Amino acid sequence: MKRKFITFIRIVETGVKNFARNTWLAMAAMAVMVVTLTIILFSLVTSAAFNHSIAQIADKINISIYLNDSVTDQQRNDLMGRLRGLSEVKSVNYLSKDQALAEYKAANANNKDLLTAINEAGNPLPASVQVDPVDPAKIDQIQALLNQSSTQALEDPQAGTSYSGDRKAAIDKIAHATDILKRIGVVAVVVFAFISMLIIFNTIQMAIFNRRDELTIMRLLGASTSYIRGPFVVESVIYGVLSALISVLLVNALFVVASSGLQASSLGLLDINYANAYFRHNFLVLLTLQLSAGIVIGAVSSYVATRRYLKFKKPS
Repeated sequence: MKRKFITFIRIVETGVKNFARNTWLAMAAMAVMVVTLTIILFSLVTSAAFNHSIAQIADKINISIYLNDSVTDQQRNDLMGRLRGLSEVKSVNYLSKDQALAEYKAANANNKDLLTAINEAGNPLPASVQVDPVDPAKIDQIQALLNQSSTQALEDPQAGTSYSGDRKAAIDKIAHATDILKRIGVVAVVVFAFISMLIIFNTIQMAIFNRRDELTIMRLLGASTSYIRGPFVVESVIYGVLSALISVLLVNALFVVASSGLQASSLGLLDINYANAYFRHNFLVLLTLQLSAGIVIGAVSSYVATRRYLKFKKPS
């Protein structure tokens, strides 16, 4: 056990020395790795901010079923019960004619003509059952229930439901955009992680080529596979750790400049204030993920590079 520990310490020391004596090569590899890890971290934070913004939009999306005036309390309650039984439904609320009129007057408080017209007409607004979906992209069950003849018989013939026409198109577009943004975030992380591994892979190849005579001598002297490969792995892990720390500092600086220097609260769907708060609240988690990503990317790519290009053979 003591011998293995000593061997491990020597491998680590050799890896650190190799890192120190190949400063320019290390800086070149780390520069690209920092960019890659920064993009990955930024993608994670902005993805959370996008999801937050989309969730806020989704919370405002509801489907209203406008009821005709002849619908009884029992019929209305039966409809609301069927809706609450759907897995796609988050909540169901009832808006009476009087409540609908009060909301209309509050929304048009500055338009005297509309208020005068609505007062003279009595209360033409229908009562409605408002349905909040769990996910606007998944409302097949709700739509199927709305298409049932028993449901359509309760609807106001002129108003119907809010899930139609332009509103339907808007809800469908938001749902489609949400799905696309989530997929883009996942693809971006995977692509940049692959690029980073490829860069470290090529860097280790160059290091092996520069020290090929030294490695040949070590092999002839009976050095084990793990002893020869170990320093390269340690060197790559150092790349990953330092690059992860630098990338976290860069992203932190980016959000500080964006939120305070530019005095901006949002850029389109990107809520900068939320992104900055999310980054600070989850700093330790994100730092751990970055360090883990840097270590894994460096270790795996160096392991593959040494396995392929040194062509190690297990001692007989």
